[in-house]
Formats: sequence, structure tokens, C-alpha cells
Amino acid sequence: MEKRKMNKLISFNSPVILGLAIASFVVLILNVVTNGEINKLFAVYYSSWADPMMYLRLFTHTLAHQDLSHYSGNFLLLLAVGPLVEEKYGSKNVLIMILTTSAIIGLINVIFFPRTMLLGASGIVFMFILLASFANMKDGRIPLTVILVGTLYIGNEIVSGVISNDNISRMAHIIGGLLGALFGYLYHMNGLQNKKGKYRY
Repeated sequence: MEKRKMNKLISFNSPVILGLAIASFVVLILNVVTNGEINKLFAVYYSSWADPMMYLRLFTHTLAHQDLSHYSGNFLLLLAVGPLVEEKYGSKNVLIMILTTSAIIGLINVIFFPRTMLLGASGIVFMFILLASFANMKDGRIPLTVILVGTLYIGNEIVSGVISNDNISRMAHIIGGLLGALFGYLYHMNGLQNKKGKYRY
């Protein structure tokens, strides 16, 4: 009886975001247990175009985090924004956006920063922040809030990248934000065209 009450109180409201959070936490625990070996396996970097693992790491780098602080910093934001975005755009679309963003960020890192090991979901977080700001887009007009959010977040990353010398991948943040804006715009424009009868799904 108590279990049925609990099931009514708690809902698995955002399967993609919750799945990503749980999978990343499992990877974090495994990384601690293996003394950092899992992150070496999951992080993306250039090895060889003939190496199948390099292609897999284009996606797995999103699941790996340096420590609990790194994980918490990403997923506190993602768990706050992600469910609203997933409800708006749909789980399937959100999953495609995550995989696409992860692959593009990983590929750019391999090409331009081949000796740098990249890991973490921060690029996905920035994608979601920009994507969320498109939620109230109507009639093909870009909301002013989108421009402000994009300017503040991406502008801050550009400035920080110039004046700071840390281990934070500003590239992943900027690319993630730009992709989030692109996904949001294309999604809403496609929906607008579909309403006018010009496109079919």
C-alpha cells in the first residue's frame, strides 16, 4: 500500500535527462573505484581514425566527470532546466540533440585540440540553456530573452577564455550554446511551417 502511494507521489518525469544523470553518476563512481581509468577510457581525444574507440568516445565523454563537484555543477543546472525542455521538445528530439551536440563537440576537440582530453556534460548544459530560452518563441520571431541569454552566456565564455588559464573547455560551452540556439530556432521554424501546411512529418 505504501509503495503504491509512493508511486503516485513520484513520477519519472524526464527519462532522457534522468537517464543521463544516472548514467553519469554511475560512471563517476566507477571512475573513483578504478582510480581514474574510466575517465581515460571515456574522455575524447585524438588517437587514430582507424581506432573504433575514438568514434565511441565522441559520445561517452559527456558521461565522464572529473569529480563530484564537476558532476554536481553540471547536473544541478541540467536537472533544473532539462525536464522543462524535454517536455517542450519531446524525449526523442532531446536525445537526438544531446547525441548530436556531444558528437560535434567531441569532433571539434579531436580536430583542433587533439592532445587535450575532453570530458563532462557542460556543453550539453549550455545547449539546454539556450534551447530553453526558445521555449516561448512565437510566429518566427526570436524573443529578446534569447538574445540576452546568448550574449551573456556565450560572451562570458569568450571573455573568460581570453583572460583565464584554467582547465575549463570554453569551446564546448560556446559550441553547445550555439547548437542549442540553432536547434531551438529550427524546431520552432519547422513547427511554424508545418502549421502553414508546407511541411509534413
